[in-house]
Amino acid sequence: MDTKSIPLHPSEVTPKDQYLSRRDFLKQAGIVTAGAALLAACGTSADETPVTPVPQNLSADQETSSLFKELTAEESILSYNNYYEFSTDKERVAKLSKDFQSSPWTIEVGGLVNNPQNFSIEEILGNFSIEERIYRMRCVEAWSMVIPWNGFPLAELLKAVDPTPDAKFVRFETLADPDQMPGLSNGLYPWPYQEGLRLDEALNDLTILSTGLYGETLASQNGAPIRLVVPWKYGFKSIKSIVKIELTAEQPSTFWEDIAPKEYGFYANVNPEIDHPRWSQASERRIGELQRRDTLPFNGYAEEVAHLYEGMDPATLY
Repeated sequence: MDTKSIPLHPSEVTPKDQYLSRRDFLKQAGIVTAGAALLAACGTSADETPVTPVPQNLSADQETSSLFKELTAEESILSYNNYYEFSTDKERVAKLSKDFQSSPWTIEVGGLVNNPQNFSIEEILGNFSIEERIYRMRCVEAWSMVIPWNGFPLAELLKAVDPTPDAKFVRFETLADPDQMPGLSNGLYPWPYQEGLRLDEALNDLTILSTGLYGETLASQNGAPIRLVVPWKYGFKSIKSIVKIELTAEQPSTFWEDIAPKEYGFYANVNPEIDHPRWSQASERRIGELQRRDTLPFNGYAEEVAHLYEGMDPATLY
């Protein structure tokens, strides 16, 4: 097992029925409250409730075990979603996206590459080895989850198109279909949604393209049929429903940085010491927990990724 990237065999992940049965037991014991209270996560004050201590400096095996025990219930992952193409209301996204058509689907991969290709989702599922990885997910809004993703390293897809020496960044683009996505009628936003990574970030083993979670195909509200997952960055970097990947020499524009550059930077690495201008990032509320917990530098993945930013001004990495 490559414990640095925390891949797990499907048999090692808590089955949904066992997880939900355990959650029911905790609810009856008064340890977990009803769903509405659990989802009151965003924009809360950092000193609203005491922080729940979280063990630090875990070994790789302890880290895997810790995340395994903290999996967020699938029902919460499916019902609490940021996906503005459908709605700015997290609890309406699932309903508004239920008829979303994610097949047929093609991803155009090109730019500064020697072998540009168009991949169908069927080719992706057939040509790349899908594995299961349990990652923390930290939203810039100060809530978090622990999600068992199915996917494969983005590096494998980039290897297939063979980036040229001039390629320094990777740009991603989400589908923008007004017939299926009612949120696109909001003219305040610069559609389509686009995001970017530096090439070395994209090639890091932690960075994956996800095609499912909890052992099932991605639901529409979670970014079907394929999305990016970059676990040491705030969640808005993990772009959904990807239709285009482009290798570039220059740093690409990104959706939220274009809207509010002082609030949502290009790098967006999880850093408890750099506050969002409107709230603290020192702590977070894990969906499914009552109390806040300390936010970890790089979302707990500093050993794997901190070296990517050596010598850079931390103030530019928000």
